[in-house]
Amino acid sequence: MTDVPENNDAHHEVTHPAGLSPSVSFSTSRRAWVLGACAAAAAFAFACAGRSLSLIAPASAEAPASGALDAFLALSQRLTGRTGFDVALGKRVYDALARSDSHFTPNVAALNTWLRGHGGVPSDTVTQALQVDQPALAKSVSAIMRAWYLGLVGDMPHVDVVAYEKALMFDPVKDVLTIPSYCRDVPFYWTKKPVSA
Repeated sequence: MTDVPENNDAHHEVTHPAGLSPSVSFSTSRRAWVLGACAAAAAFAFACAGRSLSLIAPASAEAPASGALDAFLALSQRLTGRTGFDVALGKRVYDALARSDSHFTPNVAALNTWLRGHGGVPSDTVTQALQVDQPALAKSVSAIMRAWYLGLVGDMPHVDVVAYEKALMFDPVKDVLTIPSYCRDVPFYWTKKPVSA
């Protein structure tokens, strides 16, 4: 063993306030330290949350105010004959269509202008009229209708599913049919003999 010289300066006498035992003073100081640490952590969390919200707010505020999205939703309403769409779904459909075709945004503006001058609903009438003179616009009409009714954007092998249960193809039968892949009852319910009425 090695002899280590004693350091007399390292030993300090701990004094406690009158009437308090050593365990009470340590628990009081520990409690004060924990409360201070919690207060500091809460202040830090609020500061970080405020900073992250300020970073998120401009991006989300910018998206709905986009004129291109509004033009797309207006065109979709004219082509489908619907009075409105879910905005979040509309943004998802629009973004997927814009990614799949670099000319999609100008085509939306051109289609809105063309429809104001020519009219034409439903979409198959518009597509037939455009097929001869402006096939690129006719292709955009078909892509828009496919996206809303089937929930699909793009061509094989790169097809994006942008909607499933909200695809418009299910609307005409939603009162009598369950969307495929959603089970109506317990497993193998179809094997049981129906209850006679």
